[in-house]
Amino acid sequence: MTGFFKGNGANCARIIPNSAVKFYSYEQASRAILWLYQTQTGQENAELTPVLRLGAGACAGIIAMSATYPMDMVRGRLTVQTSDSPTRYRGMVHAATTIIKEEGPRALYKGWLPSVIGVIPYVGLNFSVYESLKVWVSKRNVQESGLEPELTVLTKLGCGAVAGMVGQTVAYPLDVVRRRLQMVGWKDASSVITADGQRRTPVQYTGMVDAFRKTVANEGFGALYKGLVPNSVKVVPSIAIAFVTYELVKEVLHPEYRITD
Repeated sequence: MTGFFKGNGANCARIIPNSAVKFYSYEQASRAILWLYQTQTGQENAELTPVLRLGAGACAGIIAMSATYPMDMVRGRLTVQTSDSPTRYRGMVHAATTIIKEEGPRALYKGWLPSVIGVIPYVGLNFSVYESLKVWVSKRNVQESGLEPELTVLTKLGCGAVAGMVGQTVAYPLDVVRRRLQMVGWKDASSVITADGQRRTPVQYTGMVDAFRKTVANEGFGALYKGLVPNSVKVVPSIAIAFVTYELVKEVLHPEYRITD
């Protein structure tokens, strides 16, 4: 059973600063983009469009991903190691220092490029779809009842779940490539057990494009979506809960602000 929780400590250590940086960056980027939009159009009451929200979310995702990527790299290595791996990482710190010692400091950013490219539609769509759905639901409530009641927690969870599913599906191939690139250069990568129960040396990639090409050529296009379902089961509710929790905390601490302000 403990195998299901490999790398969970590293993931928890990563997700806390990642979420903090992401939400803060989104608010700042949203305000900056909205100010520029209002200035250029001359409309003081203009609001963020879905495309502008996507841009703000993309900026936030890039900043958060870049700031916490080494921890994601460490999590990936901790997750796939087995009891038969010649070099056993004993934890986050040991894994990080071992990677730096054996592969160099730059190894902590292996797979960074596809991650950044993937985070643009992933986080961008998360924020854009979530905010746009909330606006759509609010307008629909006004049309049906003539009132604009506060959206319920359940409604916000639904908006967050849809946003998470859309972003996850669009960006998932880049996430697969990122994971594979993170294994490049690891001398014990051959100890990883594949889905068919066999151990074999993984394909070596020279970069993101090469990883895409070899993955599709060797395993077919469907390989780019391996693990999508179990990953969605984890990611979709977590994104929905993250959005709702963030808004609830904001309402308690600073009721004059909202994520869409």
